[in-house]
Amino acid sequence: MVVAEISVVPLGTGSPSVSRYVAECVKLLQESGLKYEVTAMGTILEGSLENILNAARRMHEAPFNTGAQRVVTTIKIDDRRDREISIRSKVDAVARRLTEE
Repeated sequence: MVVAEISVVPLGTGSPSVSRYVAECVKLLQESGLKYEVTAMGTILEGSLENILNAARRMHEAPFNTGAQRVVTTIKIDDRRDREISIRSKVDAVARRLTEE
């Protein structure tokens, strides 16, 4: 299982607002079946590396399909092979550390 964060930033749209482009990317994730969480600065995904990279490719292309002239996509991948990880396990690990004091 891989946890990844993807941020898609369309440029050349004529507006500083990007929410409609983000919404199109989220629609693609809804169709993908991947677990995801939308945050203020990016979207966190959980799934196989192959499925996440396929979703990232579709998300990157989405703004071009709706008129963007340039797209900058940032992807961070956490691929831990010694044990299972998930979005929840990563957040829970930090919460446990905060209560250890």
